[in-house]
Amino acid sequence: MIIGAAVTALLGAFFIQWVRSSSRVKEDASMGIVLSIFFGLGIMLLTFANRMPGGNQSGLDSFIFGQAASMVSKDVWTMMIVALIVLFITVLLFKEWKIFLFDPSFAKGLGISITKMNALYMAILVLVIVVGIQAVGVILMAALLIIPSVSARYWTESFKVMVILSALFGGSAGMVGTLLSTFGKGWPTGPFIVVTASSVFLVSLFLGSKKGLAVVFFQQKRQRKRMALLEMTKEVEQ
Repeated sequence: MIIGAAVTALLGAFFIQWVRSSSRVKEDASMGIVLSIFFGLGIMLLTFANRMPGGNQSGLDSFIFGQAASMVSKDVWTMMIVALIVLFITVLLFKEWKIFLFDPSFAKGLGISITKMNALYMAILVLVIVVGIQAVGVILMAALLIIPSVSARYWTESFKVMVILSALFGGSAGMVGTLLSTFGKGWPTGPFIVVTASSVFLVSLFLGSKKGLAVVFFQQKRQRKRMALLEMTKEVEQ
């Protein structure tokens, strides 16, 4: 099942790149188109599977919202190994990643293969998604990939610090969400993890030290006061 998910994810990534390169459709729109089609196809296949003899015992429906309670030690070891691999590649190629993500043209001028970097990036992303769907589910995996990094952006302007903060936010949301899901019988772990991550995002949105709404508001208020004082000083001098 995991191998099938990996193959399907790679196929979806290929179609996204194909739509973007062969048409005027932008990347976000192509992702929405391809993922919607794949999700609809998956729900259709899930319906057919559940109608088969013994289909209700397949456990496929748990992949929608995730079922961390059903994981065994083998799954934990798999996640740990994948995490170490991703961490090793990220640290080893951190400079190349930064140049490739922010300025592909400059990276190409330095001799960095854009095709290889893009393929490696997609492979790592697919690997993380496939391994994580059992814990948080297919639908919520996208949210868990996006929310921690967006939350970290409100606290720093350094890419390195943002990567570290997003990892801390994601890990903390995973621990707290899993703990909260244990307080009720049959509570799905994935939604609680995403809700916890969303709470971190709301705190970052208002109180983030760099771009938080409250911080920006007080900075603008302080700047208006300074401008008012400067104008008063000029009037007095005149």
